[in-house]
Amino acid sequence: MNLDLKNKRAIVCGSTQGIGKAVAIELAQMGAAVTLIARNESALKQTKAELPNNGHQLHSYICVDFSNPSQLKELVESFIQRSGPVNILVNNTGGPAAGPIVAAKPEEFLSAFNNHLICSHVLVQACLEGMKNTHYGRIVNVISTSVKLPLPNLGVSNTIRAAVANWSKTMANELGKFGITVNNVLPGATATQRLANIIENKSVKSNVANEVVKEEMLHEIPMGRFAEASEIANAVAFLVSPAAAYITGINLPVDGGRTGNL
Repeated sequence: MNLDLKNKRAIVCGSTQGIGKAVAIELAQMGAAVTLIARNESALKQTKAELPNNGHQLHSYICVDFSNPSQLKELVESFIQRSGPVNILVNNTGGPAAGPIVAAKPEEFLSAFNNHLICSHVLVQACLEGMKNTHYGRIVNVISTSVKLPLPNLGVSNTIRAAVANWSKTMANELGKFGITVNNVLPGATATQRLANIIENKSVKSNVANEVVKEEMLHEIPMGRFAEASEIANAVAFLVSPAAAYITGINLPVDGGRTGNL
């Protein structure tokens, strides 16, 4: 099985912590030159220093806030002009705040739409010509199992994640003729700081101990444990590899069996 990413450049978004960081490390281990994108420059520098070099010093970063899609467009296009084409794009950013959909403010939907769909679209458009010219293109969107089964108390997230999933499928249909694949990885509950925050918030709202909330969440997972960020990264890494050349337009849950449908 060919998992070699040597001579490939990858952009990984939200890559200073959690799943994004795990993806960046895994792709670097497979030989890719990785460009990190996040908004905290000190964290970007630290993460870049932690990436395996695999005999080269081509890793880099772009510091930008996804609340500003026009600045993202400008910085990424300038980067590609300087550094050359991008073969792999991993779209990943933190999810919208929890809450019931009926209580959501219109601006919350607009903000999430910008952060998740518009920025992903800007990045695809910036990378597309290089993918076509190098005859290698892999786009993976890290979203949520909510695109298959909406999750309670995540009204804005359920709505926007579904939009991203349908955007992705449409893109896959259009780009298949170029040999460019577009897929979605759907993480379940993963042992990251975001999950710790979710557990803490539920604990406070329900006035029960963190461990009680944790056990309730684990009870919903057939495998009986939370995922490690590296396990989500492994799924992403396979989909961006040469071995996955004929897989496109799919939603791949990595959730320990939690999602209640096929």
